[in-house]
Amino acid sequence: MKLTRARVINYKSIDDSSWVRVDDVTALVGKNESGKTAFLQAIRKINSISGEEDIFSIRDYPRKGYIKYKKIHDQNPCETAQAEFELNAEEISEIEANFGDGILASNKIIVTKNYKNERNWKINLVESVSQPSNVTTFTQPSTPAPTSFQSAVQTVENVSNVSERISEQFLEKWLPKFVYFDNYSLMRGKISINELRQRTENGGPFDDADRTFLALLTLSGVSLEDLEKDLGYEDIKVELESASITITDEIFEYWQQNRQLKVEFDVSLADPRDAAPLNQGKILHVRIENARHRVTVSFDERSKGFVWFFSFLSYFSHLEETESGDLIILLDEPGTALHAMAQKDFLRFMDERLSPRCQVIYTTHSPFMIDLEKLQRIRLVQDMDGVGTVISDDPVHNDRETVFPLQMALGYQMAQTLFLSPHCLMVNSPSDLIYLQVLGDMVAAESGIRIDPRWVIIPVGSTDNLSTFVTLLGDNYVSVAVMMDLTPTNKEKMEAINRKNELEGENPVKWVQVTRIRDADIEDLFEPKIYLQLVNLSYANQLDQTLTMRSITESNPRIVERLKVYFAKTGIAGGVFDRYVPAAYLLENFEDFKAHISEDSVEKAKALVERINSLITESDSIDILNSSQSGGSRTSRSASKNRAGSKKSGIKATGTVDLGSIQSSAAVGSLPLQTQF
Repeated sequence: MKLTRARVINYKSIDDSSWVRVDDVTALVGKNESGKTAFLQAIRKINSISGEEDIFSIRDYPRKGYIKYKKIHDQNPCETAQAEFELNAEEISEIEANFGDGILASNKIIVTKNYKNERNWKINLVESVSQPSNVTTFTQPSTPAPTSFQSAVQTVENVSNVSERISEQFLEKWLPKFVYFDNYSLMRGKISINELRQRTENGGPFDDADRTFLALLTLSGVSLEDLEKDLGYEDIKVELESASITITDEIFEYWQQNRQLKVEFDVSLADPRDAAPLNQGKILHVRIENARHRVTVSFDERSKGFVWFFSFLSYFSHLEETESGDLIILLDEPGTALHAMAQKDFLRFMDERLSPRCQVIYTTHSPFMIDLEKLQRIRLVQDMDGVGTVISDDPVHNDRETVFPLQMALGYQMAQTLFLSPHCLMVNSPSDLIYLQVLGDMVAAESGIRIDPRWVIIPVGSTDNLSTFVTLLGDNYVSVAVMMDLTPTNKEKMEAINRKNELEGENPVKWVQVTRIRDADIEDLFEPKIYLQLVNLSYANQLDQTLTMRSITESNPRIVERLKVYFAKTGIAGGVFDRYVPAAYLLENFEDFKAHISEDSVEKAKALVERINSLITESDSIDILNSSQSGGSRTSRSASKNRAGSKKSGIKATGTVDLGSIQSSAAVGSLPLQTQF
């Protein structure tokens, strides 16, 4: 039987979740307190692996209708949890073998659980069985099966009897067990052996943490009685650690964080000073050894990520050994304690390890627990005013907070894949991008030289964002260049980035400075009077008088900086000069304004284009070819970068490019272009 849909009615925050489609792996995405956990808790009670300990209580009925419902509860209990299952061909054949061919009108059946904890089945039989038969006997499984539906009808009293017998004989034993696991299921670092044994003898009660520990004992073949005995201590420890090593080794197939961890066990007498029940009898200590730091800590004092993974895998491995029937795993916020990359690994764990064995439904509000290649598994959970919790797969009709994790996941993917060229040129702002485009087009029209299409230009805001952007680019680029002002502070940041790149076998980030003087912006490619004319046109509605070179008397050689000081002093445009305003005006009115741009500015832009293009070397092209042939793996890419870094022409030991080794056709007087590593 495979779960295809589920529905929850009148449970805690849920009035009616509506039918929720379920896949092999299904993700319930929503903000805190939206009802994700309530949905899992309700459907698990249909057939909880915890048995009678996990049942509905009338107190969970929504408060707004509680008094009214309490009056009718005994006569008409609400069917709170509903699940639709699909029977497979083998199951259908077995039913037909006992009740006749074609008795089922559909391969879908529905099971419900009400507030009186009664489980009921809804089976769609063919219409021909709607009238009672005069025959009052029923074919037992040992009796030869009827060969047709008509013969089956003659062996039953009525439809209700048929449905009951189908459910009792087959559906009940095929119904999957629901296994719920959350942060309260984590194994404890200290366990009172005597107290747990007594509860075991009395049939409980057990909480989820107890069940996790008992699962580990089952895997190791050790009993609580063995732990209480003095004899065989070393044997017991060997068995426990053998089980933990097996589980840890399996975790490391998916755990890419600190791999120098090991779970250890020890038994000691209780400390009377500890709180009950840890103050008497024998105590089992579960500890984690960190070989990197050569220290052990109590299991429940360790980073929650590894503890959660170990606890869950212990429990799941136990279920694999002890449960022969189907399982449905319900994971409540499984990625909460995991690093973003560990969450990605856990997604792979669910697909490769869990889903082949059982269906999985998990809740999350983390963008890293969303697999964008499998968006069909996403269900959005929203708590709506006057309606309660509603679950759907339609993002259009959900609020921003609900779809935010999905938006973040999409944004991360776009950041990794939006810029597809192998060479990245980082600039300050969108205005730099506009000037490169406009002046680059003028250079191409006059000389045929244009910016190499292999460059992708990315505005990053400022040099403060450089290290973040370089890190985010990761392995997506063969070479990275930066066109910003080279101040001493910025130079230090670049050197720090390149020291890190050198250690990791990455190409250095190259610095492109377009200036005849030390401090300059791309706007300084224009003659000052021409750029000021562009500012006057773009800010015409906000200027009381035309700006002149005499107006901006600040001594800073960068015209943009002088304008910033003037705007702040006079309060024009709220005291803020926006570089993007004149750039946008130029882009929109280029045909009218291009006649004002001098040949000298075009020549300077030509020199800039040539210098930028010269940063792509032949070895960079080899890097791209090697990377594509090797499938783009990090190992091969890093190796090719090491080769490229050692072969780049003009690189001196000090890390500075020898400009004399780079040929340029720029006219005399064009701005020199410095490239520093």
